[in-house]
This record gives sequence, C-alpha cells and structure tokens, in this order.
Amino acid sequence: MLEESWRWFGPEDGVPLSAAADAGATGIVTALHHIPYGEVWTVDEIARRQHVIAADPTLGLHWNVVESLPVHEAIKIGDGDLATLFENYRQSMRNLAACGITTICYNFMPVLDWTRTDLRSPAEQGATALRFNMHEFAAFDCLMLNREGAEADYGDAVLERAREWFAASSESEKANLSASIFAGLPGAFDRYDLPDLRRMLARYRDIGRDGLRANLQRFLREVTPLAEELGMRFAIHPDDPPWPLLGLPRIVGSAEDIAFVTGCVASPANGITLCTGSLGAGASNDCPAIARQFASAINFAHLRNVRKDADGSFQEAQHLTGDVDMVAVIDALLDECIRRRDAGETRALPFRPDHGHALILDQNIAHHPGYTAAGRLRGLAELRGVIHALASLRGVAPFA
Repeated sequence: MLEESWRWFGPEDGVPLSAAADAGATGIVTALHHIPYGEVWTVDEIARRQHVIAADPTLGLHWNVVESLPVHEAIKIGDGDLATLFENYRQSMRNLAACGITTICYNFMPVLDWTRTDLRSPAEQGATALRFNMHEFAAFDCLMLNREGAEADYGDAVLERAREWFAASSESEKANLSASIFAGLPGAFDRYDLPDLRRMLARYRDIGRDGLRANLQRFLREVTPLAEELGMRFAIHPDDPPWPLLGLPRIVGSAEDIAFVTGCVASPANGITLCTGSLGAGASNDCPAIARQFASAINFAHLRNVRKDADGSFQEAQHLTGDVDMVAVIDALLDECIRRRDAGETRALPFRPDHGHALILDQNIAHHPGYTAAGRLRGLAELRGVIHALASLRGVAPFA
C-alpha cells in the first residue's frame, strides 16, 4: 500500500530526522548531495548514509527513495562521448541496489530545477510560502539576464508589470530575485550566476524540444535494462513549473509528455513521480485524471498543492486547500495500490508531503526552501487523515 515518507537533505539539514519520526513517516527520501554530478556513489558512501538514518532504532526510519541520483547536464545536452557518465550512473544503481534501495526519483530539467521568484511570500496566519510571479520572472529574463528574444515569451500585460517592477525595485530586491531563481534544487551541486547561466543557455541553443526528448530516450535506453535486472523503479519528476523557461525546452509537463516518457521504453522500471504541485501549476493539467491515466507507472508521489493566477503565477498552498483536488488524487492512488496488491505486488508506493508552508514555529529553524518541519508535519497529518478516511470506506489497510 502507501508508505509515508519525508525528504531529508542529510546531516547538514537543519530539520532533524526526529522531525520525520514526529510526523509519523518511516521512509526517508534523500541523496548524497555532496558527491559531484557524474561521479559514482560507492557502497561505502551509501551505507554510511543508511547508518545515519537508522542510527536511532526508536525512530523506525529507513532510506526508501533516492531523490535524486542526478543526471549530468552533458547527458541532457547529448554532449560528446557519454560512455563514462552512463557507466558511472549504472554503477551507482548497482551499488544502491546492493544496499537495498530500489526507487530512484530523477528529473530531466535543463540547467535549472524547480524555479521560484519568492522563497518567503506571505501566506495566511503569518506563514510564508514559495511563489512564482510571472512578471518578476519576466523582469529577470528580459531586463537582468537580457536574453535575446525573451520578450516574445510573455504577454503585453506581463511585460508591462515586469518593467514597472524593475523600475521600482532596489538592487537588493533584484539580487534577492536572482538568488531565489538560482536556488534550484536544494543540495544541487552546480550553481550559476548570470554569466554562467548565459553560457549554459548557449549550449542548449540548437537542441530544442525534440532534441531534449531524444536525449531523454537515450538515457532511458542506457539505464532501464539494468533497472529491470536489479528490480529497480525509476520515477521521473515533472518539470517545475511545467512550461519552458529562459528559452529552454521542458518535456515533462503534461499528460502528453508523460505518455511520451513512459512510451520511450516500455518497462515497469520506467515510471513517474506524480508531483501534484508541479503538474498542478499547469492551467490545463487535471491531476486526478493524470493520476488515473498513468496509475500503473506511478513509482513515487509528491503531494502538494498550489493556487494559480490568470497570468501563470502561482503560490504553494496548504496541502488540502489549493486548486488541486487532493482527495481525488489520493482516491486514485489507493485504487492503484489495491490493484497492485490484488495482482500480488508487495512493493509499497512511497509518497511524501511536499513544500510545506513555513509556519510560525518554522521561522527560527534553518531549512531548505519549502522543506519545513511544522509545515510538512501539518501537511502529512492532513494527507494521512484523507488516506485513512478513504481506506476505511474501502475496508482496506492504508499503509504498508
């Protein structure tokens, strides 16, 4: 059935493992963020992290999902002789499997991972939340990065607001915008400034959507046979937000995109992470429908919510109160868990609360953006309540 999980960024994370146990999670979702992209994760390094997670047996925690085993930028670009990078990736897979870790979440977003313009946007009752303002991103793209042709990617109203924001903003506000956009995936090894970003964008200039799709298909063909052999499950994370940014193609943002990914290599090892926040930011995405359409391919789930504005801006919402019908999503996940159980599958479906608000208790605790203690505890408690209610109606046990 379902397995309650918790993202943890390793020993440097300001939110301790005890918070995961307090929240009721048993699975820890983590990665070896200190190892540069493209290098092998050794058995010793993996086992060392497992030992830290399981050191206090009273917490009842174990490492259940890798998030993520990062795909080197050269693989996304399709740049040069990639044989060593592919073999290093496969060796890391072998080493993870040898340690009993068989679910890998990864993404294929070029250059930047998740992208926000404000990491501390005011929310209800004194909390803060992550936010993406379309006009601020347009100001960064058109007026700070000065990307050639950028204006064509935005409507007139957004560009007007961007110019107004830029004219009224101080240098520190502009610097804060850049820092928010460059925050990327917490723990990411590569960081950029504006000159670095321009150089990376130039490397993608001639790739386009079809080229990036081809490079993803090549990656999947390189790793899926071994994943099948090892009993591993891959779970590609949707693009966040699910549309092109900075002229870069993004290829995992809709039901049509997911159909392409899962069709690249037909295998139970080639699956998806159902991220209801990433997909939910797309105006045309119906998350419950996507959950049902691709239920058999869901190998991991991020359950979070967003509220969208008409211009494409969005803000992280509380887990049950945004635009995504979370009850309907969980309903679909439970139906899939029952189908798998009846088919004789014993592997649990891990999920985690994602991007909790920074509640008042969180604001004096160091944490990665979105990865709070109290905010995620509240989110997991709310999700658990929905899961128990829906499972009770079915007469089944909700958790593995």
